[in-house]
Amino acid sequence: MAQCGSLSARDEVHLPTEIALLVLLAVLWGGSFALIKIAVETIPPASVVAVRVAGGAVMLVAIARWRGHTMPTGRSTWLALLVQGMLQSALPFTLISWGELFIASGLAGVLNATPPLFVFLITSFITRDEPLDRRKAAGVAIGLCGVVAIVGLDALHGVGAAPLAQIAIVGASLSYAIAPLWAQRFAGQPAVVTAAGAMIGASVVMVPAALILEQPWTLMPSAQSIAATLTLAVLSTGLAMTIFFRLLGTLGALGTTSGSYLRAGISVVFGVLLLGESFSASAALGMALIVLGIALVNGLGSRA
Repeated sequence: MAQCGSLSARDEVHLPTEIALLVLLAVLWGGSFALIKIAVETIPPASVVAVRVAGGAVMLVAIARWRGHTMPTGRSTWLALLVQGMLQSALPFTLISWGELFIASGLAGVLNATPPLFVFLITSFITRDEPLDRRKAAGVAIGLCGVVAIVGLDALHGVGAAPLAQIAIVGASLSYAIAPLWAQRFAGQPAVVTAAGAMIGASVVMVPAALILEQPWTLMPSAQSIAATLTLAVLSTGLAMTIFFRLLGTLGALGTTSGSYLRAGISVVFGVLLLGESFSASAALGMALIVLGIALVNGLGSRA
């Protein structure tokens, strides 16, 4: 498996494979919006996140050991992984889970599709890690337009209502944007080890928070909420995080977060299938714009 942060190897990877993994990651995370909506019906947000990150941590540690990897031992590395777990999981998962108590999953998908925009702005104007690139800027803008088109204006009718919930979802997007930039410090570390360490860090924060704030042993969750939460832990966290940290090393931060556009469209599809939410007739146009945006961001067509 490619190592997180090995950006110098980007030209050596099989790009179609990485794009396929990007699509799979979008499916895993796009479906999470509908799953979260089901989970929080009878399980409070912090408890959902605690089970999600703790279950993901157990799965990832088992995979890492099965693959013969050892976990880090340095205190500074674990502190960095704790921050990674907060940025990548604990904070955005909690904000999204709480926000979806008040807004539809389709609108949440749109608001949470902005990480590529944040990454582009941060890397171009603040950290200056990458030169200002008009092609990538166009890809970011076109992809965002595609998100709006595929979701449709109907999903935006809730804009203006529940402003704190919408701010929470956008805050999750900003956290998602900072996370891959922070993760660059884990170059040379296997992706599954970074993912496991980050989930352990998130668990250290979220499990005590859920126990203290929500007393989950007093709950009577439905079977649907339990199933949704476990699916979030195994697929949308354990498997997804392994793919995410691999893609950081092959596509980079902006390329990896460009999958957020696909995630938004997929979240609407799951919302229609599982929650009976509306679907726009402009979906085909939106998906075409999203594909074009991702192609521009990742330089498809400009590589040998």
